[in-house]
Amino acid sequence: MPSDERFCLIDQLNRSSCSIPSNIAEGSGKRTKVHFGEFLTTALTSSFEAETQLLICERRSYGSKEKLKECLELVTEIQKMIFSFREYILSGDNPS
Repeated sequence: MPSDERFCLIDQLNRSSCSIPSNIAEGSGKRTKVHFGEFLTTALTSSFEAETQLLICERRSYGSKEKLKECLELVTEIQKMIFSFREYILSGDNPS
């Protein structure tokens, strides 16, 4: 990416990508499934934020097309996993 994006897109992408596992970890220490679910929702929204930053990079032709495609595919997979995990945590089938 261009150096002038260092404090814009790069910083935003770094923050949103760090927010995903941080919210999952923080939520795992909460007392109720509902609270954990809220943190999983925050992690999910951070993943959509990261996806948006990657799409902006793609549209501005920053970086390699192949690498951006790979990153976007990984983000989509992470979104599916978080969504499924949140549904499991909040379902009545979960014994914990």
